[in-house]
Amino acid sequence: MVNYTATEALSRESVWYEKFRYEDAERQFQEYLAKGSSGASSCSVVAEIMKARDQIKNSLAAVEDLPSSGSAIPTSNLTSRLQQLEQENKDLKKVTDDLRALVLSLESRVKNLESSKPAPQSQVSTAPKPVAPAVKAATADDDDDDDVDLFGSDDEDEEAERIKQERVAAYAAKKSKKPALIAKSNIILDVKPWDDETDMAEMERRVREIKSDGLLWGTSKLVPLAYGIKKLQISTVVEDDKVSVDWLTETIQEIEDLVQSVDIAAFNKI
Repeated sequence: MVNYTATEALSRESVWYEKFRYEDAERQFQEYLAKGSSGASSCSVVAEIMKARDQIKNSLAAVEDLPSSGSAIPTSNLTSRLQQLEQENKDLKKVTDDLRALVLSLESRVKNLESSKPAPQSQVSTAPKPVAPAVKAATADDDDDDDVDLFGSDDEDEEAERIKQERVAAYAAKKSKKPALIAKSNIILDVKPWDDETDMAEMERRVREIKSDGLLWGTSKLVPLAYGIKKLQISTVVEDDKVSVDWLTETIQEIEDLVQSVDIAAFNKI
């Protein structure tokens, strides 16, 4: 007896006993696919129909609103605008006519002036004629000068010289009474101490004790430097001819027990 495997036995059979089961499964699967596709297509068709109906309603509403909202007002605005344009056209035409008339009148006036202009040769020939009376008047003045007495000219010169000298002397006296301008300078000095234990009030007092003709001390203040150390910033006005800046700084530096250095922070001419 020959033994066959299960697959070989099935391949040798000529009858499919369970065909109805496969056909039922295929039918159920196709029905399931048909139901799903028909539901989706019907929903999309309904949505498209509703959308089209809404669009038609909106278009009809817009058409119905046109006569009631925009018929009377645009017509009146258009009429007024046309009237305004007509008036502007008339005004421009009038201005153009006026300008044309003005240009024509100017052209005619220029032509008249050119036609009435005299020839240049006649002016040249007639210009030198009035010279003769002037020459005659000059000769008459010379004759009158000959009759003048010249003996009194020295006295007149002396009088004029005396008046001149008096005026010069008066001007010199007036000028001498005016005060002479004095050149001055405004100086701001930075006076630095040795350390933070230096008595700044005593330093300022010692600095202000320096006096000289043409030296005037001004305001002062303490300016922080670093590590609690402060410097004395003091202003002064000096006359340049009487007080030297070098002398002033050297005199302040002579206060050796309080002053470490002196710097010029600002120097301005007055």
